[in-house]
Amino acid sequence: MMIEVMKSKIHRARVTQAELNYVGSITIDEDLLDAAEIIANEKVQIVNNNNGARLETYVIPGARGTGTICLNGAAARLVQVGDIVIIISYALMNRDEAKAHQPKLVFPDDNNRLIK
Repeated sequence: MMIEVMKSKIHRARVTQAELNYVGSITIDEDLLDAAEIIANEKVQIVNNNNGARLETYVIPGARGTGTICLNGAAARLVQVGDIVIIISYALMNRDEAKAHQPKLVFPDDNNRLIK
């Protein structure tokens, strides 16, 4: 049996843009993607700490080092610039893999930059 577990998380990133007239997705700074081991087109869940909205979409890499967190398309209606979001990726694993799995946790600073 396969179970779905948290693979990685970008915790408390700040939304920098919301682009309604775009073909869906979330654009995320490549530095954050690399740190969280999330790849282009991967499905993610977005949890908005400001209003409780939860949504699923796919990832588009954003310019490295910019701190970009941009909700695109319909998802832009569920956030405001400045909102704090949690971005979660999941993976299917068997029970033994899941027990041994250590998710990648990324805690960016207030400007969505990696804390070194």
